[in-house]
Amino acid sequence: MIESVNVIGARGRVGSAMSARLAERDVELRREGAALVLLCVPDRAIAQVAAELEPGPWVAHVSGGTPLAALDPHVARFSLHPLQTFTLGRGPEQLDGAWAAVTGETEAAVETATSLAETLGLRPFPLADESRALYHAGAAIASNYVVTLRRAAGELLAAAGAPAGALDPLMRRVIENEFQLTGPIERGDWETVERHRSAIAAVAPDLLEAYDALATLTARDAIAQGSRT
Repeated sequence: MIESVNVIGARGRVGSAMSARLAERDVELRREGAALVLLCVPDRAIAQVAAELEPGPWVAHVSGGTPLAALDPHVARFSLHPLQTFTLGRGPEQLDGAWAAVTGETEAAVETATSLAETLGLRPFPLADESRALYHAGAAIASNYVVTLRRAAGELLAAAGAPAGALDPLMRRVIENEFQLTGPIERGDWETVERHRSAIAAVAPDLLEAYDALATLTARDAIAQGSRT
């Protein structure tokens, strides 16, 4: 178990949550002589910060998409990416129960990353370094793009005279229902889908291409769901 950590970027969204959790778990936070230097900095800054560190202790980053090569010249290195979204308005409880991708080039690196993830209250799983871009794309779709979808859907409700916030309980229930597909495409009701398209084209034509792309993916999922039932 890592007993001392230097968290670089401890005031950021991820770094603040991790620092608070490490303190809760009696891990010493120190600037000098720490067993691990944990880089909680923007992706574009990882390589520069790592290059300025004296080799010796473990060095790790918390990026989902950045390869381990960014930690050159360090050999004792790994990455731990908490598969979660963070805000400065909340604390270490944001880590509770979330999954974490751990990547290391040696057995010791993977074991150290796994132990750190468990100390933080995360559920670790191994991720190959060469698979990071694909993994991170999936994470971005699930977190970043759902924000975009909420704003687009809210724009349509607002144009119809309905409160955009009425969508929020609906979206939460979709998660609670374990993402079971419902709605016109699941029912094969393409007449309703065409009415959607006509209405969007008239009021928010810039959203029509996105609607069509999502309808195509949803139809694929509906077919797959039907084949399983």
